[in-house]
Amino acid sequence: MTKATHPDDIDLSPLAAIHARIARAAALAARQPDAVTLIAISKTRDADAIQPLIDQGQRVFGENRVQEAQGKWPALVAAQPDIRLHLVGQLQSNKAEDAVRLFDAIHSLDRPSLLTALARAMDKVGRRVPLFVQVNIGNEAQKGGCAIDDVPALLDQARTADLPIAGLMCVPPAQIEPAPFFALLGKIAADHGLAGLSMGMSDDFDTAVMLGATHVRVGSALFGARAQ
Repeated sequence: MTKATHPDDIDLSPLAAIHARIARAAALAARQPDAVTLIAISKTRDADAIQPLIDQGQRVFGENRVQEAQGKWPALVAAQPDIRLHLVGQLQSNKAEDAVRLFDAIHSLDRPSLLTALARAMDKVGRRVPLFVQVNIGNEAQKGGCAIDDVPALLDQARTADLPIAGLMCVPPAQIEPAPFFALLGKIAADHGLAGLSMGMSDDFDTAVMLGATHVRVGSALFGARAQ
């Protein structure tokens, strides 16, 4: 399964075209499009690039780095309080408290030490932030994420610490058909009673939606290619 551009999308804004593709993919899987949350990945984008999407109604955004988000989002959120921020990049344990204060969901829980830091931060701040366990679904040495075999233990530890686990997250290997990896993540989630599936990016979110994604992380298809 691969992405497709529909003729009717040609005159749509990028945001409207993405929503149309989500709706078509959901229909093919007998799902409702509102079961899929579009996270606009705004890393490296400044406020001037982000504001047009806010003006068009987009309210969920994703960032990779805590420090970058701290520099640009407080003013934007103050002007539009219903914005929700998701951290989708790797998180250092020493940034856990800052992340808990700023973000409304964290998609990169991948190790016991980070879990401990997040539990401590949530207790201190008095805020329970939904977490996605990032799974190294392709067993790639260069990528972050919890090994598949370690997922049960990490989930057990999270539940013991009374942390809110929303679901699982993955980034499939590049240049390989993503469908089997999305299907595997869905199976692991189902085996552990988790409904949330954070999977699918600009090049493959259609496939992810057809295979059960509840959150898709789309950047370049909304904002255009990043400057090199």
